[in-house]
Amino acid sequence: MALSTRVSQKKQIRRKAPRGFLRRIFKRQKPHLRLETSGDLLVHLNCLLFVHRLAEESRINACENKCGVIKNEHVLAAAKVILKKSRG
Repeated sequence: MALSTRVSQKKQIRRKAPRGFLRRIFKRQKPHLRLETSGDLLVHLNCLLFVHRLAEESRINACENKCGVIKNEHVLAAAKVILKKSRG
């Protein structure tokens, strides 16, 4: 019998935010910045929400173009839409 060429897709999902990494990045970029104790979690949540919105908009763009695969153009167009919405 031939060996299966199927690769397992199981990966462990992190359940915690990378707090130490975020704090280190903040300190390097803006050493004078003083954050609350949970400020890094709010930044992480904001990033996750942005990525979720970007994925939704990209999927909508791909469906409008009758494309089964989300391509680079779909993501770039979605990013422009999201940035316009956030700037008001």
